[in-house]
Amino acid sequence: MNMPHIYIIDDDEALRPSVEILLDAKGDYAVRSFASGEEFLAVAETLPTGCLLLDINMPGIDGMEVLRRLKPLDGRFETIFLTGRGDIALAVEAMKSGAGDFIEKPYDNRTLLDAIEAAVARLGARERETQAIKAAREQIEGLTPREREVLLGLIEGKANKIIAYELDISPRTVEIYRANLMDKLDVRSVAETVRIAFAAGLVSVVTPR
Repeated sequence: MNMPHIYIIDDDEALRPSVEILLDAKGDYAVRSFASGEEFLAVAETLPTGCLLLDINMPGIDGMEVLRRLKPLDGRFETIFLTGRGDIALAVEAMKSGAGDFIEKPYDNRTLLDAIEAAVARLGARERETQAIKAAREQIEGLTPREREVLLGLIEGKANKIIAYELDISPRTVEIYRANLMDKLDVRSVAETVRIAFAAGLVSVVTPR
């Protein structure tokens, strides 16, 4: 990722600018604030991936409802809940629903910055995984239908002669397809081939339609 995006969603008129000043002073983040859950959700689909500093108790749409409505966006946001003393049980429930962390108010700056750094690291790891899956799918999509059939046989641990019998081709032809698909996937072993196939989604990608 480039400069990580941080979204402050809190109805506290004093808290939002104080957090903005803290993060701007650090200089590592692109920061944007929202005064309500409704205001954030109205534009959430258009925003870059980022970390939410999300207040649990807000008028209208509260933090838990914001988290629920973000589920269709498929992990684009990492959430840190900002909670009052009476919200701890609710914050734990939120973490079970997918929030990454919670911080109890009032909090010190170091605690907040550490939580944000951890959330940004999780986002980075998720993005790297997403890119690896995308690359693997692109590699698999470059195989011919017959190469995919041979790949499925390899994944299932079948010997070349078994794959040949099931596909009604010669073992030598299976060897050729196997060499071609491994060359296209840029791998040197069956183990590497299987890892790429699983990263790509395996059955949904390589099974002929």
